Amino acid sequence: MLRIRHQVDGGPEVLCAEEVDPPEPGAGEVLVRVEAIGVTLPTVRKLRGSTEPVPLGGEVAGEIVALGAGVTGLAAGDRVTGLCFTGAYAEFAVLSSAMASRIPDGATAVEAVALVRSGLVARGAYEAARPEPGESVLVTAAASAVGTLALQYAVAGGAARVVAAVGSLDKAGFVRGLGADEVVCYRDADWGGPYDVILDGVGGDLLGPAVRALAAGGRLVAYSSGGGTVDAYELLLRGASLIGFQMRAVALGRPELYRRWLHELWQLRDAGTLRPAVHEEIPLRDAARAHAAVEQRRNLGKVVLVP
Repeated sequence: MLRIRHQVDGGPEVLCAEEVDPPEPGAGEVLVRVEAIGVTLPTVRKLRGSTEPVPLGGEVAGEIVALGAGVTGLAAGDRVTGLCFTGAYAEFAVLSSAMASRIPDGATAVEAVALVRSGLVARGAYEAARPEPGESVLVTAAASAVGTLALQYAVAGGAARVVAAVGSLDKAGFVRGLGADEVVCYRDADWGGPYDVILDGVGGDLLGPAVRALAAGGRLVAYSSGGGTVDAYELLLRGASLIGFQMRAVALGRPELYRRWLHELWQLRDAGTLRPAVHEEIPLRDAARAHAAVEQRRNLGKVVLVP
């Protein structure tokens, strides 16, 4: 089978293709013939500065072809999607059965990787902010896979004002088409606040201006892998809150909530409330091009690799 890997740290150019034998599923795992792979920003970032090669993870979607010992509730032939922490960039991938969820009839594998993980993160981050109808919401990384769905959750939740923050205003038309009332650029001196809720998918140096854009009693939810520091006094001045969110904690610690959100996610998609955005479907062999698009923040929605 074809697999993408890297042997040294660096940018997208260090990715290379190789032919290897398909993996075998272990206990509690399933082997999936992969039809689509979602490229995530954390995986792209891990290529740079790592002391040794890191596993290439990501969302995968496809058909189960083999089951490991102890797997129940799934069968060969089932179409599933889930987050694969290693070996995702391949024609066959091993997925923990606990992380696998069925793809509904009528949905494509590409749609599944664009919707499920990103939609769950967007839903979780928005819920963590304890939003109230009529509040104002700012979403950073608004053109990303998670950001596009976070915008739509804010609109569906009854926000009075939904503002998209992007790195370049050439994305303005795209995010307005997803429901943003206004668009601001990171380099703008004024982000148009104050905001009751800010959902931040960037981190790093943007945390400072994000905190300063909060309203009194506002809530900033940080869910990116970008890190960063916050001036606690800025929060004190506003009586504001900084909340960290990670989907893994919900999946492992509150599985019943995770399953409910997953079910509701597909219902919202069927109702047309959520529209997953796919930037481009790129052949697996061209993974370097996919990583470059995400690293350079050129993507409008999800970048998907297709074996």
